[in-house]
Amino acid sequence: MKDSNSKPWRPFTANCCSVEDQAVFGNFSRCRPSRSDFSKNIAPLPSFRRLSFSSLSRSSSTRINEDLAQSFGPDLLDFQLSELRAITQNFSSHFLLGEGGFGTVHKGYVDDNLRAGLKAQAVAVKLLDIEGLQGHREWLAEVIFLGQLRHPNLVKLIGYCCEDEERLLVYEFMPRGSLENHLFKRLSVALPWGTRLKIAMGAAKGLAFLHGAEKPVIYRDFKTSNVLLDSDFNAKLSDFGLATMGPEGSNTHVTTRVMGTYGYAAPEYVSTGHLTTKSDIYSFGVVLLELLTGRRAMDKTRPKTEQNLVDWAKPYLTSSRRLRCVIDPRLAGQYSVKGAKEIALLALQCVSLNPKDRPKMPAIIETLEGLQHLRDMAVTSGQWPASPKASRSVVSAAKEKRENGAKIYWKNSPVTHSAKS
Repeated sequence: MKDSNSKPWRPFTANCCSVEDQAVFGNFSRCRPSRSDFSKNIAPLPSFRRLSFSSLSRSSSTRINEDLAQSFGPDLLDFQLSELRAITQNFSSHFLLGEGGFGTVHKGYVDDNLRAGLKAQAVAVKLLDIEGLQGHREWLAEVIFLGQLRHPNLVKLIGYCCEDEERLLVYEFMPRGSLENHLFKRLSVALPWGTRLKIAMGAAKGLAFLHGAEKPVIYRDFKTSNVLLDSDFNAKLSDFGLATMGPEGSNTHVTTRVMGTYGYAAPEYVSTGHLTTKSDIYSFGVVLLELLTGRRAMDKTRPKTEQNLVDWAKPYLTSSRRLRCVIDPRLAGQYSVKGAKEIALLALQCVSLNPKDRPKMPAIIETLEGLQHLRDMAVTSGQWPASPKASRSVVSAAKEKRENGAKIYWKNSPVTHSAKS
């Protein structure tokens, strides 16, 4: 697990190169790959164009490139490191888009001068930090999944680079950046209610596509920073480094090491390591709450009882009167009263402690579609204070809310750092 404000956290093991997920990724290292790692017998990835990790486990990066090229053909471009250096001015800080556990992401520009027939477009180049927390296994997962999964609500992988120990990925550029930046950066303009619904819908369709694949894919790291936005605020899921194939046959779950982000991971996954598509549904519910409240899933800067968004928000979600106390103040009443109530109830279902009570993605999409055209704005229907000062008073009053004559105290759920497979 990892804090939402830090780089990804990984549980420590004595041998970081003998990890779980063998049914999907074999023994691929989550740390820096070595020649001995590449020589191991790797289990195949089921159902994906017969693309097996044994065929991608050669000691030579040249051979890896040959195998990937044979598997993907013209669908993915095999870039040279020199080409990517050129289009990013040697990964200049002036072109830096962001940084995470994988490494840095830089903006670049490609056209047919770089490769004949290549569409002229801006791109995002992700450069693996060799000493970082995510390694060859995550890079390969991105190539495998995004190289074969195509959908309007998944970010498009254009190509990759594998030279010696260097690992890079080239994506379509998303000009609006991440949902996280729009919700939580102080200088950003508040997202309108309609745009929030549009983003939720797009992200839901992306997850529905993954879960509905012939062999379901569990995304495992759904959060606001991984929801990217194009110029029209269409949402696309990015960063498939932690994605894994869902359970097969009679199996009900995949057992794996706990990885993800604090505040977003489903409780049963945190405590047992049992992973299902319902784990993604929980994470989706958390993001719905972030869209509704404008608060982070986990915020250590807040009072202890308010740090975990799910624990703090739950008591407010079933009452229309109390719900307005937790609506994002930046909306200033410009939201649908009925829509907010439906979103709150949907989020509550998604974050249910019982995975079986969580809805499936098609039902979530159906609910969201029914909210697109509601126009009963809170500020015009008398359910939101007219002045910003009064609005702040309503939100502050939530902290002093009494029920049955006593103050409410929320208890944070315990978070364990690892689970046995």
